[in-house]
Amino acid sequence: MDASKRSLGESEVREALKGQYHAALAMLREAIQLCPDELWMDETPRNPFWRVAYHALFFVHLYLMDAPEDFVGWEGHQGDVQHPDGIAGPADPESTLPLTPEPYLKPQVLAYWELCDAMVDERLDEMDLGSPTSGFYWYPISKLEHQIVSIRHTGHHAAQLADRVRAALDVGVPWVASGRRGASGS
Repeated sequence: MDASKRSLGESEVREALKGQYHAALAMLREAIQLCPDELWMDETPRNPFWRVAYHALFFVHLYLMDAPEDFVGWEGHQGDVQHPDGIAGPADPESTLPLTPEPYLKPQVLAYWELCDAMVDERLDEMDLGSPTSGFYWYPISKLEHQIVSIRHTGHHAAQLADRVRAALDVGVPWVASGRRGASGS
């Protein structure tokens, strides 16, 4: 092994994950804040803006847990639906529950954003990033890789919504390189 290479410590990995979670969430928040009212509920795209924003936050919240059974919805969460993340999947013909939640308003989604962003540091500090399993049966990957996947998922939807804002207003969502203080974008 090349002596000039060094191993990253666990604290450096945690700090990098925190910075990237906060950066992805900052870009998502900016897209939400810039979304014009008429676009918020527009169902011309398959999923209206509010659904995509809520879906992204729902999975940040969920995947910061150790396992699905640890998830407790936020105070505004509508859990009595078939797809509580907001994005409609296949309907269960045996269920009498509505397919998706009633639309969340922008202030509600921004309040949920605050909760999710505020929990990142504490949850990552408590998380066993060395676990060989994610804790989620549908993701047969390590806990560390699962957190990277979660950040990518958030960034994917932030970009999707930023594109909608750009198309509607010709306004861009600025790039955030890291959510750490003093980090600069490019």
